[in-house]
Amino acid sequence: MKKNNQSNNRIVIYQAKSGAIELKGDLSRETIWATQAQMAFVFGVNPQAITKHLKNIYKEGELSKKATCSKMEQVQIEGGRRVERSVDIYNLDAIVSVGYRISSKTGTRFRQWATKTLRSYIVDGYAINKNRIAKNYEQFIRAVENVKKFLPAGASVDTKGVLELVSMFADAWLSIGAYDKKKFATSGATKKSVKLTSEMLDEAILVLKKSLIEKDEATDLFATERERGSVAGIVGNVMQSFSGGDAYPTIEEKATHLLYFMVKNHPFIDGNKRSGAFAFIWFLRKAGRLNTKRLTPEALTALTLLVAESNPKDKDQIIGLVLMLLKK
Repeated sequence: MKKNNQSNNRIVIYQAKSGAIELKGDLSRETIWATQAQMAFVFGVNPQAITKHLKNIYKEGELSKKATCSKMEQVQIEGGRRVERSVDIYNLDAIVSVGYRISSKTGTRFRQWATKTLRSYIVDGYAINKNRIAKNYEQFIRAVENVKKFLPAGASVDTKGVLELVSMFADAWLSIGAYDKKKFATSGATKKSVKLTSEMLDEAILVLKKSLIEKDEATDLFATERERGSVAGIVGNVMQSFSGGDAYPTIEEKATHLLYFMVKNHPFIDGNKRSGAFAFIWFLRKAGRLNTKRLTPEALTALTLLVAESNPKDKDQIIGLVLMLLKK
């Protein structure tokens, strides 16, 4: 990948049968954008075919044009003059839908590539052999710090955030081998009564949604429930009682399970990770347990992605890691 001049955007290279092509990667929205001409090149058809498929996709209501189409300024040199034109660009959902209409195999191949590309920036270069590193703990920590020094000041969250997490959790999963032996702490530290209802959370997320839409960082689909009552179900799970007491008795446990369920249960059509991270911070702040010095924006982003990418069978370990972070 090559960076462009925006920290959240990257140029990603897709190798099509007809050759390589550069597409715009939008990591903040977890998508990729392409013009109709680029789609035609990727799928090996003429631009008129792309126009026809997009028209039918929107006409049939398969996708919302407002949610999947945007504008991009394109600069070209014509006759020695610098000419700027506004062109339509389409996100990953639209690109994949077109690909399926042309060829299901082609569409699947592109979707698999795009998914791998968008996720790889999270873990690229940081697949850790924990047993080996545990024997060289101090050298590993120095290596992490040295890599951080090489990052430019404006580095995006993709690499810096992962390093932040590795550094924060290194003592937990390396010095005591907790990750491999599954000996995480499963309880928090602060027993305090804090009221949480689905109505309160809905209202807070609605404020977030309006703010993001105003900044053109989200659409109306953001934080729209897939099924009515999804968020209420999550809040009910977090606040449930068992044998006369709370199932999750501490603030830390409630906040961590709120993050986990919001991200992993996919209650919304769009924005599950952002909503989950917001709910996590919102609840900790409400309870007076938010440590902004340790839980930096980079760490929060990487932590949320860690939860999102984790295997459900590792739920207890992921919960334990987050609790360790909150207890620091």
